[in-house]
Amino acid sequence: MKRRLFWKILVAFWLTFLGITHGVWLLFEIGRNERPPPEGLMARVVAPVVLASGIDAVNREGPTGLESFASHLPESQRDRLTIEPVSQRPEALGQGERRISREVTAPNGQVYRLSYGYRDERPPAILRAAPPEFLIPGILGGLLFSAVLAWYLTEPIARLRAGFDRLARGDLEVRLGPSIGRRRDEIADLGRDFDMMAQRLEQLVSARDRLLHDVSHELRSPLARLQLAIGLARQNPDCTELTLDRVEREVQRLEILVDELLTLARAEGGQNSREDYFDLADVVASVAEDACFEAEASEVRIRLQGETPLENERPLMTGNAELLQRALDNVIRNALRFSSPGQAVDVRVSYSPKDKTYQVDVSDQGPGVREEDIPAMFDPFVRGEDAGGGLGLGLSIASRAIMAHGGKVTAHNREGGGLLVTMTFPVADLNGHTWNA
Repeated sequence: MKRRLFWKILVAFWLTFLGITHGVWLLFEIGRNERPPPEGLMARVVAPVVLASGIDAVNREGPTGLESFASHLPESQRDRLTIEPVSQRPEALGQGERRISREVTAPNGQVYRLSYGYRDERPPAILRAAPPEFLIPGILGGLLFSAVLAWYLTEPIARLRAGFDRLARGDLEVRLGPSIGRRRDEIADLGRDFDMMAQRLEQLVSARDRLLHDVSHELRSPLARLQLAIGLARQNPDCTELTLDRVEREVQRLEILVDELLTLARAEGGQNSREDYFDLADVVASVAEDACFEAEASEVRIRLQGETPLENERPLMTGNAELLQRALDNVIRNALRFSSPGQAVDVRVSYSPKDKTYQVDVSDQGPGVREEDIPAMFDPFVRGEDAGGGLGLGLSIASRAIMAHGGKVTAHNREGGGLLVTMTFPVADLNGHTWNA
């Protein structure tokens, strides 16, 4: 794999490091040219002291006193003291030479010039290249730093690229979390987002394969019965009328199955063909009223309860009222299917002003559901033990429709027996947006 980004980062940071190193050296050189040498600074401090002592010696003993004083000075300082009559013209100074002079009168009245000379030659104002002992650590240190930084930035990107390559080739089990380790930065967040995406894709593909398998299984039985009915009609023309009745029933079963599958697909895709504003309490009451006819035939009561505000104070929901009505109908009819004569199904609607959510509870007094089966009861083609001839799509359609409206659905067994299904929905604000539940 080409590591173009690695080399770009390495070269860019290496050149930057070298530029900073050499720039610091050049600034040092510029400052050094502007400062006087240390020898000149030292001479300017020492000269006044030496000249004061020399003047005192000349005042007392004349030039011979200066020679006696100078004999006690270090040799480097002794050569810098000179004495000459004032009448004598001083010697010309060479390049870089400096002289500090004082006049002094000897005991015989002769006036002398006492001088302290030193060199204060500034170096030429040139910019020298950085010395090897300064440049080599910069080159090696900059190269090491740039290589480590480039590797730190590009290595997780290479792992991401390899992960995307495996994902594109169909390996949906690829995960980058173990290779990221304890890294905590934006690249690590990107790796974790990749894992979430791969997990979601794996779930979707698994759900698709499972749905195709279940659909093919559901279609196989009515198609086989249709073929059998056609074969019997050909063998015995006298049974044509009965055969046509059988074919009609199987066609109706296929029509119901296709309709349920289309509804499930629309609910899973969140395809709300229109955005309606509706009162959820009215929708629940309408669904419960329609279910009462079926409940009366089974000798099961439906009891509608509510804690919503007054009708003119109830907040509205936004979405597809028809799809949501279908979802609520599936949940209530599922409760009726598992209820025995004399039992009741309770439907309760409540609103929480604090959370800005509606809650719809549907509870029955039936046998309930095994705890291990509750997580899968909203999956397609999952049937209870006493589901009869149902397709196992009702609760799945309800779950997808509720999620398409921003809500969620949960289920658990009641302590006194039966199943409680709880649905929560966000409501619309004044601007037509929904509050998050």
